[in-house]
This record gives sequence, C-alpha cells and structure tokens, in this order.
Amino acid sequence: MKKDNKNECFPLVDESGNVIGRISRGEAHNGSKQLHPVVHLHVFNRQKGLYLQKRPEWKDIQPGKWDTACGGHVDYGETIAEALHREVSEELGISRFSPVFIKSYVFESRVEKELVNVFCTLYNEPIHPSTDELDGGRYWTLDEIKENIGKSVFTPNFENEFDKVLQKGLVFDNLDIK
Repeated sequence: MKKDNKNECFPLVDESGNVIGRISRGEAHNGSKQLHPVVHLHVFNRQKGLYLQKRPEWKDIQPGKWDTACGGHVDYGETIAEALHREVSEELGISRFSPVFIKSYVFESRVEKELVNVFCTLYNEPIHPSTDELDGGRYWTLDEIKENIGKSVFTPNFENEFDKVLQKGLVFDNLDIK
C-alpha cells in the first residue's frame, strides 16, 4: 500500500513565509502545529467550471475527499514558484500554465498548520491526473460545489478556501472570466 514519506523535509516558516528551520512531514502532521508552506492551484475553464482532484484513500490527511485541483507541500530549499510548477506537473500533467497569485493565509486543522499560497489559472486543455498521486479528478460547476458543502465530500481546507476566496469573485476578476 502507498503512503506518504514521513521523512520528507519541509521548511518551517513564520507567518510571513520566512524560513526559520526545517521539519519532517511526520512532524508537520503529528499535531505539533508547526507552520509549513503549501501551494494550491485552482484550475478554471472558460465555462467557469472548477477542476477538483479526488484524494486517494492512502493519504495521511483527508483521504478520499475532493480537494483543490492541485495542492502540495513546498520542499525544503524550494521556492513557492518551483513547488507550484513541480506539483502541477506531478499531479495534473500540466507543464504550461499561467498562475495568478490570489493570496496567502494560515490554515489550521487538528493535526497541522499550513501557510497556504493560493493561485488560480484558466486552462482549457486536457488534464491528465496522476494515477500514482490521485484518484482522478473532474470539473465541477459552482452550483454542484455549493450543493455539497458541509456534507463531508470536500476537504475542510477546500471548503474554507471556497468560502473565503473563490466565492468572493477574486478569481474571476483576476482571470478575466465574465
């Protein structure tokens, strides 16, 4: 059975994103609440569909739930931009896209605390989700998402981001989707 590498190293950061140390994945997810950076990419198409990934059952955080199109940890020694492009290539098979930075915020769950760097992109080409890292993905309409909020279909992090970022119009204004 697949599992996450608990020895993988992440940067330990302050709330401004300054690296102040290093932490293993195991330490980051054991309830220590040590702040570490992640990247999220929301992928929209011209029809205002939002692509979501299905997390595999073997993941250590939120297995089996629908989540942001691409989300991943920043590796120690890696920039936010490098992590974003690496994760998007690994998870979605996309190498050419134009990310638009939306915002950063701190997300805290019962087992971890992340500095989330949120990006979005408009993408109308085929997406090829990794069969090693994901259990697939598809475009959802905003109404489909709204109908399933609070029903344990999505990760709490996605629901929080959808409520605070995606529904506020920030994304469509930045992507010039009317």
